[in-house]
Amino acid sequence: MTPIEIEKMTTNELVEHFVAIAIDQDNASFEENNAKYNRLYSQMEAVRSELKIRPGDQRKALLPLLNHPNLQVRLKAAITTLAVAPGPSRQVLRTIASSNRLPQAANAGLILNGLKDGSFVPK
Repeated sequence: MTPIEIEKMTTNELVEHFVAIAIDQDNASFEENNAKYNRLYSQMEAVRSELKIRPGDQRKALLPLLNHPNLQVRLKAAITTLAVAPGPSRQVLRTIASSNRLPQAANAGLILNGLKDGSFVPK
């Protein structure tokens, strides 16, 4: 497979790639394929970093994903946008945490607890 050069992608392409990665993570989690999930995590971190360093911090381009039908996409978008839109992002995390749909509800709860006790600081 040819490596994807994210620095050459448009912001819209990065958003689409972010969605694809999150959906693949959801599938990997369901399949209990930790190796695949970990590879995808690294890819998502690269997309997050690329969006962050773009002029105006383009992580805000992920805000429409807070309403995405896939729970994993919403979770990852909420975590990624905490620094640029804390109010809406926290609300989505609270909604996911109260959904009791695992593993996303547990992950959202951990992030919310980390925000509350200061062990997680959005960057």
